[in-house]
Amino acid sequence: MEYTTLGDTGMEVSRICLGCMSFGSNDWRDWVLEEEESRPIIERAIDLGINFFDTANVYSNGESERVLGNALEGYDRDRQVVATKVYGEMDETNPNAAGLSRKAIEQELSNSLDRLGMDTIDLYQTHRWDYDAPIDETLRALDDAVRRNQVRYIGTSSQWAHQFSEALHTSDDLGLERFQTMQNHYNLAYREEEREMLPLCDREGIGVVPWSPLARGYLTRPHEEFLDTVRGEYMNDSEFAERIATYRANGGDEINERVAELAADKGVTMAQIALAWLLHQETVDAPIIGTTSVEHLEDAVEALDIDLSESDLAYLEEPYGPVGVNGHE
Repeated sequence: MEYTTLGDTGMEVSRICLGCMSFGSNDWRDWVLEEEESRPIIERAIDLGINFFDTANVYSNGESERVLGNALEGYDRDRQVVATKVYGEMDETNPNAAGLSRKAIEQELSNSLDRLGMDTIDLYQTHRWDYDAPIDETLRALDDAVRRNQVRYIGTSSQWAHQFSEALHTSDDLGLERFQTMQNHYNLAYREEEREMLPLCDREGIGVVPWSPLARGYLTRPHEEFLDTVRGEYMNDSEFAERIATYRANGGDEINERVAELAADKGVTMAQIALAWLLHQETVDAPIIGTTSVEHLEDAVEALDIDLSESDLAYLEEPYGPVGVNGHE
């Protein structure tokens, strides 16, 4: 395993972050693993040197946090870096169980700590931008959480660069904790973040932990076969259908084909090539890998050993054309 400093935090994390959206309850999504099936993957991740785990309160309505917390119990807590997120609706009967108001943050943080079985969360992230809560209220609540030692660092996810810049400026102006990380939508088939967000993160010393590094599985198999998978069928028949269409637009299918070609040439999987490309991007600290099998987890770790030449990178990138911004919803 390779390790890197997460942004300007000084905290060392594995270059692979295990995403825990796939762990919890299949009542939430058909492809989600129950606790008994999830635990061996989390334990194998630790065996492989992964020390960075990302979840969210909304994943399986809290079950993902509980499963992760149970799985990490008994391991040395000081060796693990646990990240979770707040924003999504947790109780449709309670209007204050969503968003980024002080009330929502404080009560949902308490609930997340309980489910994780932890006193302190290493990285607490806002899942999306809240258009109803003033950013200074959100940042003051998060700053207080750090001062109470409930949270070590704060981060955020998926927003416009002007919003992120406003948040950083507000923190600096008011003397509050800054967002230290950006969890954004970035992969070989979706590179709109390169226009504004990634240069901003680079300038401000922000750690970048991309979600959907394999484009929801689109970059893991030939595009003709993708929709035949359980997850592919779900994606195409759900609110995520637009995202799949975005991946395929303006060069996406050709990128998919080039990933397949290069994988065959190097004797590795398509997923490993797509992940290796992301690991070669200087602004990226640790892609978030979601998986439902130990085998795929091990493949992801092996991608760290794949060396892509400048010509390989250029070949993979060349077909890409601008697409509509996706992932801020």
